[in-house]
Amino acid sequence: MNDEQPLRYRVLTGQDDKAFCARVSEALDNGYVLYGSPSLTYNGDRVVVAQAVVLAD
Repeated sequence: MNDEQPLRYRVLTGQDDKAFCARVSEALDNGYVLYGSPSLTYNGDRVVVAQAVVLAD
């Protein structure tokens, strides 16, 4: 796999905060589109979110 070539599919995960939203926004700015709905869970300390993205054709 060429490390310079973007992945066609990614799952972004992290704490549900401004930094996570910025990472998703950056992926969208780089040609990705949302794939499905986000998933949220509570780990006893904080809310953790996951969002799949795919490269737009």
